[in-house]
Amino acid sequence: MASTAAAMPVVLVTNDDGIDAPGLRFLVDQLVAARRYRVLVCAPDTDMSGVSHSITWRSALRCKRIDISGATAFAVSGTPADCASIGISGKLFDGLVPDLVLSGINIGNNCGYHVVYSGTVAGAREAFLYGFPAIAMSYDWVAGKSSVNDLKTSAEVCMPLIHAIMTEIMNGTYIKGSFLNVDVPTDAAHHKGYKVTKQGKNMAIISWEQTVYKKPAVESYQTANTDVDGEKDSEVVNSSENDLLFKRVVTYHFFQQLLISNFLQLFPLI
Repeated sequence: MASTAAAMPVVLVTNDDGIDAPGLRFLVDQLVAARRYRVLVCAPDTDMSGVSHSITWRSALRCKRIDISGATAFAVSGTPADCASIGISGKLFDGLVPDLVLSGINIGNNCGYHVVYSGTVAGAREAFLYGFPAIAMSYDWVAGKSSVNDLKTSAEVCMPLIHAIMTEIMNGTYIKGSFLNVDVPTDAAHHKGYKVTKQGKNMAIISWEQTVYKKPAVESYQTANTDVDGEKDSEVVNSSENDLLFKRVVTYHFFQQLLISNFLQLFPLI
C-alpha cells in the first residue's frame, strides 16, 4: 500500500481564502476521492484575499499541522505565495515536492486585471516561477444567487481538467512557459464545456467612501458583498478622534459581465 502511494503523482493545494475555506476543502475532497494522487495542502491560516503576490520576509513562517482526511496538511501564517513557496521547497513535506500545484477554489471570479490583485492567482504564479506546473481556479460567485454547494460543484467540474493536465505532465507533453487561470461560471452545474481563451482586460473599479466604523463590512473586489463568512460593521469610532476613516467600495466596469461566459474559461498566463 505504501509503495502504491509513493508511486502516485503529487498534488499541492493552496488558496487565498484560508485553509478552512469551503472551496479548498471541496477540492481536496475530490482529489482524495479520486484515489490517484498524493494530496498535500499548504494554505494560509487566515483569509488572505486580495494580497496579490506579497511575501513574508522579516518574520518566520509558523506552519501548523492540520487534520484533513486523506491529505497531509499545514496551515501557514503567511500569504498564498509563501504557502506555494514553502510547499514546493521540499522542506515542509519531508523532501516531497509536487508534480502539480493547484490554487483555489476561490470564492469570486479572477478574470481580467483581477489577476493582479488575486492571492489565488499568485499562489499558482509563485509555483510557476520556480518551474512547477500550476493552475489557479475560481468560481464566479454572485451574492444572493450562489451557494456553498456551487463551490462543491466547481471542484467537481474542474477535476477532468486536473486529470488531463496531470496526464500530460506525467507523459512529458505538458506545455511549459505558462500556467492556467481557470474561471468557473456562476451556473457551474450547467456549464457548456471548457474553452481556452485570452486573458481579458476587464476589472472592477474600486473607489472610497468615508465611514465611522473602525472595521467596515467587507466588500470584495471579486464578489461585492458576498454572504460567505462576511464581516459585520464593528464599533463606531469616537467622533472626537481626528483620524478620517475610509472604506473601499466597488463599482463594476461595464464590460465585466460581458466577459464572464457560460464556459469554464482557461486563461494561459505567462
